[in-house]
Amino acid sequence: MAENPTGPLADVLVLDMTRALAGPHAAMMLGDMGARVVKIESPAGDDTRSWGPPFVGPEDDRQSTYFLSANRNKESMVLDLKQAADQDVLARLVERADVLMENFRVGVLDRLGFSVARLHELNPRLVVLSITGFGHDGPEARRAGYDQIAQGEGGLMSITGTAGPTKVGVPIADLIAGMNGAYGVVTALHERERTGRGRVVRTSLLAGMVGVHAFQGTKWTVAGEVPGLAGDHHPSIAPYGMFATGSAPIQIACGSEGLWRRLCEAVGWDATQEGLATNPERVAHRDHLVARMEDLFATEPAEHWLQLLETAGVPAGKVRTIDDVYAWEQVHSQGLLIEVDHPTLGEVRLPGSPLRFDDNSHSGGRAEHVAPPTLDQHGPAIRRWLDD
Repeated sequence: MAENPTGPLADVLVLDMTRALAGPHAAMMLGDMGARVVKIESPAGDDTRSWGPPFVGPEDDRQSTYFLSANRNKESMVLDLKQAADQDVLARLVERADVLMENFRVGVLDRLGFSVARLHELNPRLVVLSITGFGHDGPEARRAGYDQIAQGEGGLMSITGTAGPTKVGVPIADLIAGMNGAYGVVTALHERERTGRGRVVRTSLLAGMVGVHAFQGTKWTVAGEVPGLAGDHHPSIAPYGMFATGSAPIQIACGSEGLWRRLCEAVGWDATQEGLATNPERVAHRDHLVARMEDLFATEPAEHWLQLLETAGVPAGKVRTIDDVYAWEQVHSQGLLIEVDHPTLGEVRLPGSPLRFDDNSHSGGRAEHVAPPTLDQHGPAIRRWLDD
């Protein structure tokens, strides 16, 4: 066990038997909060260790930046669960653990000899998180879960893009499933304090996609309207979206009539003009409104309009590239970029946890972050700990 653990979950031991992104992201979220996370890997390692380019590091020990994105604050241990000896090691870990996370296809863990019944026989207090592609039951439960497919099947792509359905630029189905999973685990741990028993938490990529439909979902379930591509503008609010200027595009969010009046005052327009006086009218005439605004914005560069809108109190912003985001002072001030010492790469910078607590200035709940592990980096030490 790590010495002097810190963070709200410092007394929690998590067995991360997941691979790829949804499960590893969930486990990393708990690790950020101080949990001890033991990543159980097959002899071949997590799939994402081979996902690239880019790869970094020495030629004989290249590291995937994809793997680095989802595995900070973890230990790595290799177990071949086809071998009886390693099955015994896992059973001993389960007896000590608080949480076990898995994202195998339905039935795989049972075939390996670790059904939910056996897990709770070994440890009645164990919280089990199971992440699947389409749910653990139902007619399509046995389908493999991949982010790209889930984004399409879950409807998100049908409302994203301009010319046609477009996937989000990150594996959002995986990430949301991971967030939901971590949320479910913490909830079950809290319940365990009252009941003394663990339970199974289930979520899926499909559930995550449906769960973020928000107003686009109720547009259909309540109003009976099928949402279309949202493009770069909000389907229910105007002006609210991206606008071309004389240099770079900017984003504007007029989420109230008061903000609309401020915008009009700043640019010398009549806020009560016919056809644009109310939000429903502006939504109905969005194309006209956007064209008129972009005709005006074309006369000056983006910085001119951003300064004008800031002075007027109208929410606006740049469309930043990823490198620009990580160079931004505001991102640094929020602890969203951390430095860790990797065993083969040396000091590397990683995106940090999105959470901060009132007793620290950095991201996450632990005092110090740890680099993503190399394969089986901690296996020998964990085996010694089990033998103590």
